[in-house]
Amino acid sequence: MLRAAFAAGVRAPEVLFELTPEDGLGDAYVMRRIGGIAIARKLLRDPPYAAARRLIAGQLGEILARIHAVDIESLPKLAHREAAHHIAGLRSQLDALGTAQPVFELALSWLDRRKPAPTATPVLVHGDFRTGNYLADESGVTAILDWEGAHLGDPIEDLGWLCVKSWRFGSIDKPAAGFGSREELWSAYQRAGGSRVDPVRAHWWEVFGTVRWGIICHTQAWKHLSGSLKSMEMASIGRRAVETEVDLLQLLKSGA
Repeated sequence: MLRAAFAAGVRAPEVLFELTPEDGLGDAYVMRRIGGIAIARKLLRDPPYAAARRLIAGQLGEILARIHAVDIESLPKLAHREAAHHIAGLRSQLDALGTAQPVFELALSWLDRRKPAPTATPVLVHGDFRTGNYLADESGVTAILDWEGAHLGDPIEDLGWLCVKSWRFGSIDKPAAGFGSREELWSAYQRAGGSRVDPVRAHWWEVFGTVRWGIICHTQAWKHLSGSLKSMEMASIGRRAVETEVDLLQLLKSGA
């Protein structure tokens, strides 16, 4: 998949070679090294990245258009997930927690009643396209990382996930990853060949993304609290679930 994305002009790491069983090192591949950092705090605040901060929102829109234009015939077999599949998956995860979560139940019901129709032409969806999952330097974005959630589906899913408030890392007045407006992101996406962005559909996917992240936070906390994986990181991520509850109530009010 990375090779297909790279060949299509996406800023993805170039795969140089894959290991074979004869190497005796397990399954792995080697990528070309690319400069840049992924630390949101530095990109959003440190002086060396001041010029890049004016460019990143537009660059992310352009890159997403390229990802969504990758020929799906060039890809390995990927899962096809539309809105209904995602809702069912989140309900299953929420039920597995075994505790009452009224805000997330409310949001899932809201999503289910308003879910968009399946896309006529599914595209390659990155699945975790957000600040923290790309590299950037003083010139802007250098590479898109963390492709393990890639699947076929609705291109607006990536745009909505990128705008979830948690990925703004404090720059809450700039919905596009903490670097710009939604409109700036959408315009760059459309100029680069992406489909027209319906604001209502984009809002739905932003609500979905917020629910998704909140349930992930709860799941991470459960791993620590249950003893299955003792981790201070998991425990601290779990505490962020309450942030997403506030975000969800604000989003539901604005898009009721």
